[in-house]
Amino acid sequence: MDKLKKEINERLIELLEPVKDGKVKDAMMYSLMAPGKRLRPILFLTVLKSYQIDYHYYIDIACAIEMIHTYSLIHDDLPGMDNDDLRRGRPTCHKQFDEATAILAGDALLNLSMNVVLNVDIDDSLKVKITKRLFQASGVNGMIYGQQQDLYFENKIASLDELKDIHKHKTGELIAVSMQLASIIACLDDYDKWTKIGFDLGLAFQIQDDLLDVLGDQNELGKAIGSDLKNHKSTYVSLLGVEMSQNLVIELFESCYENIYAMTINHGLILEILTFIIKRVN
Repeated sequence: MDKLKKEINERLIELLEPVKDGKVKDAMMYSLMAPGKRLRPILFLTVLKSYQIDYHYYIDIACAIEMIHTYSLIHDDLPGMDNDDLRRGRPTCHKQFDEATAILAGDALLNLSMNVVLNVDIDDSLKVKITKRLFQASGVNGMIYGQQQDLYFENKIASLDELKDIHKHKTGELIAVSMQLASIIACLDDYDKWTKIGFDLGLAFQIQDDLLDVLGDQNELGKAIGSDLKNHKSTYVSLLGVEMSQNLVIELFESCYENIYAMTINHGLILEILTFIIKRVN
């Protein structure tokens, strides 16, 4: 994982080099290169590796996924959204620069991600499939819908089904699409299995975030804890309690394992990532 993370970081810097100098570029670089797990692009590249595909041909797609994720974090932290001051152990983009620059930096990363995908040297029909699915997942019926519903349910009590709907889209879509895109490239027959793994993993990841918001350490997490309570948000912990939330995470990981072992791939590569994610709250 460390090798993939290093390669992604190096390529991200290269992809930002042609951007015209100024505060927006500085803010893009500041947010994009903040310490982070690179979970989504690493998932994409690792699924390719599990099919013994040379992932280097597709690393720009991995970078585009990370650009979209970073744009969403910049906008999610804004005063009009979650109004957070800390992200990845550093001041959030609008705190480090200003609100207008943060908005433009997020917009620029989303726009750049599109151009990065379109410039990848692969078959045009495959490029269209990848572009379509990636921007569906991050778009108005995907991640943005999840963010909309998250805001709608501030100061309201969401049911468990409503909460799952929020996080299927807000968190799950970008995790799932990372695996779906690799399946589109490597093996369409496994697409449904990767979709199920992606959304189960996304939901488990979100429940872990809810647990960490209650049980975590701010210095270790690199962001403020207790923000869900501050923003009057329904969470899995507030609806189910800590123990039931922890049990649901276990069930979701077990579902991931079942689908992973149902495919003819290098299972160990994917299991390594799952082990890394499980340890977030253990």
